[in-house]
Amino acid sequence: APVSFPDTLDLGLRVNKIGKSSVVCEAAVFVLGNDSPAAIGRRSYVYVDRKSRESSPMTEELRKGLKKLYRPLEVSPSAKL
Repeated sequence: APVSFPDTLDLGLRVNKIGKSSVVCEAAVFVLGNDSPAAIGRRSYVYVDRKSRESSPMTEELRKGLKKLYRPLEVSPSAKL
């Protein structure tokens, strides 16, 4: 969906996958009132121990916060966040 001034934008963020030491997040930009995204971005984060530089399990506190944003990836990656 095209975006132009003076459109009002609606931003979405969700967590698609929570692993032991990693998380996959997805963000999207929508024109307010339109379910088709104008832009989608995905990013994987891996938590690393600063000393060993190896992957490290997430804390339970962080995991709880991420679960609040968890929405499994749907068939269509452009489904509204």
